[in-house]
Amino acid sequence: MEEHSQAEDKFRKRIRRGYERLAFGTIADAVRLILAEEPNLPELGKMDLYNIAEIKRPKGGGMEIKFFDRIKALQCLEAMDCGNGKALPLYTTLQECARSLRENGDGV
Repeated sequence: MEEHSQAEDKFRKRIRRGYERLAFGTIADAVRLILAEEPNLPELGKMDLYNIAEIKRPKGGGMEIKFFDRIKALQCLEAMDCGNGKALPLYTTLQECARSLRENGDGV
């Protein structure tokens, strides 16, 4: 049971770090990417593009970059803080489904 709790804590911390990166992360590398004539592949691998949700290169040229919503990330962080350490609703649901599969073998 303690292993399960440690795994949950580790998972929650990972989720929190991800939301924090989305909410507070830099977009400097994305700006560098959009201003580059042709992206240099080795440099591209070193860029922090975590906040980017989508990149498009239209036929007419140029580049479109769509970022993840910082406000939604902040709302998710707030919801995690207001949950008083409780699991996120989706995570709780997934846990219950997994438990049901283990117990019944059919998920029902």
